[in-house]
Amino acid sequence: MTVQTWLRRARRGLLATGTTAVLTVALLAGTEVTSQAASQAPCDLYASGGTPCVAAHSTTRALYGAYNGALYQVRRTSDSVTKDIGLLSAGGYADAAAQDAFCDGTTCVITVIYDQSGRGNKLTQAPAGGAAPGPDNLAPATAAPITVAGHRAYGVYVAAGTGYRNNKTNGIATGDQPEGMYAVLDGTHFGGGCCFDYGNAETNNLDTGNGHMEAIYFGDSTIWGSGTGKGPWVMADLENGLFSGPDAGYNANDPSVSHRFLTAIVKGAPNLWAIKAANAQSGGLSTYYNGARPNVSGYNPMHKEGAIILGIGGDNSKSSSGTFYEGVMTSGYPADATENAVQSNITAANYQAPAITSSALTAGARVSLKATTSCCDSHYLRHQTDGTVAIAPITSTSSSGDKKDATWIVRSGLASSACLSFESAAAPGQYLRHAEFQLHTAAPNATTLFNQDATFCLQAGHSGQGYSFQAVNYPNRFLRHYAYTGYLAGDGVGGNTWDSDALWSDDTSWLPAQPWS
Repeated sequence: MTVQTWLRRARRGLLATGTTAVLTVALLAGTEVTSQAASQAPCDLYASGGTPCVAAHSTTRALYGAYNGALYQVRRTSDSVTKDIGLLSAGGYADAAAQDAFCDGTTCVITVIYDQSGRGNKLTQAPAGGAAPGPDNLAPATAAPITVAGHRAYGVYVAAGTGYRNNKTNGIATGDQPEGMYAVLDGTHFGGGCCFDYGNAETNNLDTGNGHMEAIYFGDSTIWGSGTGKGPWVMADLENGLFSGPDAGYNANDPSVSHRFLTAIVKGAPNLWAIKAANAQSGGLSTYYNGARPNVSGYNPMHKEGAIILGIGGDNSKSSSGTFYEGVMTSGYPADATENAVQSNITAANYQAPAITSSALTAGARVSLKATTSCCDSHYLRHQTDGTVAIAPITSTSSSGDKKDATWIVRSGLASSACLSFESAAAPGQYLRHAEFQLHTAAPNATTLFNQDATFCLQAGHSGQGYSFQAVNYPNRFLRHYAYTGYLAGDGVGGNTWDSDALWSDDTSWLPAQPWS
């Protein structure tokens, strides 16, 4: 399907809601290009280095130059039918148009992430574990749109409560056997809970002790360990500890990293392990730790069990968040030269975030923001007489005052011209802002804090509909309605009732509609 067809479908979705706005999604790459398979992909490079992939997962591209199978499977909400999403050509890139066509007019979730290694180590919905009930949630199929090599693709958007697992694997390291792993992640999407992981874990969904895991962790948790700055950090989840260096606790050599696309590496061998990371769009790898195992009982030798997890901890701890694009696990401890070649391959893939714009959301335009959750799809974001913000039903028979309260004037972002601010049409000079994570309207007071609290950056709608609005000063929080009240909410992280992961993707997705006033 062409970009033009994709846009026409997006426009129809908006027009069906009663808006006359024209949606324009401009990909940074401009237009799609002819699919070309890479002569060598990451797993070819690992094989050449003597450490072949034993698991290879991606929703964006082939990880072998000759791979021509399915990348992942989606399930349609409207009728529960599933579809495998494959490649445009062997060794190439995801056929996102097939997903778009299949999910058109409804929503989809990612049910399976296939293993390209041929060992059958696919990832499916994680079951309950010692730390949390299950089965876990599945990722919305359209919540993480990107381009790779100029082609539209989708990542795996993990909100708190979402998780994938395989407890019956083939060829994954056990005991103290050597292994390596990398993942390409969204370095701006993270949480402080336990644990957004990808890698080796227990086979029974329980915490079975020190050294029974070896997985990449990404987030800003400081419970077990940390690096410099405020995070997030790449660390290793070795069970009962997130390690940023030789021992539990602070490691000055592990910096905060927040690249939009992040390469993260953890590898381990008998009494040896390492952490590396890099910008997945350019440059080489940096080594944050390379040395002996932690000097704590249980970690030398290791007791790895060989399950694979994504988005959760080994005992199904599922209170963190992140976005995954691709990753592999190897047999053997990869050489630095091999990992450098893999990093070069990743940067050459040209991961990019789509630039998303809408003519309904340009500075000076008047707009009404319509909720997309099924309970409330006739509700609009409005300010109330006490200055708080909520959603309420607005129709052609509503009073002129109610219609005006549900109308906003789009302004250039007070804190960033790349983002947006919303002035109340009913109370000129009053802006939508968050304070204590609840939404209010208030007059600017010329402070940096106010300007940041009143600035929101446009993203593709988490549910696959419309748009989501990210707080410029809290990148993991978005405009949300919860119990009909407006909040700034995290996806299951944050500790507030309105941070609930239930319906989070729907509640944070809004349709720009024709202004009521």
